[in-house]
Amino acid sequence: MADLRLFLLCAALLAGAVRAEPVNLLFAGDIMLDDGPGRTIAGGGDPLAPFAAVLAAADYRIGNLECPVATVGKPLDSKIYLFRAHPRVMGVLKGRFDALAVANNHSGDYGREAFLETLDHLRQAGIAAFGGGRNLAEAHAPLWIEKKGLRIAVLAYNEFKPRSFEAGADAPGIAWSEDSHVVADIRAARAAGADMVIPFMHWGWEREPEPTERQRTLARRMIDAGADMVVGGHPHVTQGAEYYRGRPIVYSLGNFVFDGFELPAAKRGWLLRVAVERGAVSWQTLEARMDEAGTPHPVPGAATPCGRTGEEVVRLCANP
Repeated sequence: MADLRLFLLCAALLAGAVRAEPVNLLFAGDIMLDDGPGRTIAGGGDPLAPFAAVLAAADYRIGNLECPVATVGKPLDSKIYLFRAHPRVMGVLKGRFDALAVANNHSGDYGREAFLETLDHLRQAGIAAFGGGRNLAEAHAPLWIEKKGLRIAVLAYNEFKPRSFEAGADAPGIAWSEDSHVVADIRAARAAGADMVIPFMHWGWEREPEPTERQRTLARRMIDAGADMVVGGHPHVTQGAEYYRGRPIVYSLGNFVFDGFELPAAKRGWLLRVAVERGAVSWQTLEARMDEAGTPHPVPGAATPCGRTGEEVVRLCANP
């Protein structure tokens, strides 16, 4: 009997140790693989190579795909900037990212046919697409991450025009950031057994270093609805980070792979590393500096925001 009790105690301690091991997530901002980055890849280069080790160290890698990947489709007449990457770029993404959000203002640049081809390329590469799909239900479905005994739900939404590419009941497109829908999705993910819910937002005004009042209000509403952390992008520059009710909000990660910007702030972005444990989160941002071709490079020693649950204070940590 004593041996049995010892065995059960050891098993319980071992199970606790397994549960205590954090899930290490990595979030990247805008990944645009047309233009400069596309030319780099066409020439045999790899714009993700400088961050290969950082990406490989994470348990799960998530980014925002800021372009369709396709050979079909027609450019929209209503937009100034249009992107479409060649399918050869999938060789750079495959094995580097586990999931890519398509809830942004460029996924529909070449219409629904190109968008559907993009979804097919991601599926064939083993990369989950979320924040968009073949219909409204798919677009609003969470990205489920199940690792180390934890179930994490990540939701993606766009709220930057045009809204015309919003998914319909039977029409492909992206998830639009309608407050009532976002709140309902967060609550549904929690009810479905999520240990952690993270909205990944495409929001805010471009090139503005501070979040808008709309961003702040919606971030708080999402946390009030049950979100554990809010992560954002789209403005092409990094914005601040703060806590609300003990939960972190990182308003904009800025660009990750992108060219064509003269503004120095648009050539700097953050990677976000999040260590998730049951009931606790610690996080750190890492600076990425883009060259003229849009390739990001690490900046050792750069001081960027970091923090952990329970502190409710955003600190600056030196990049490794």
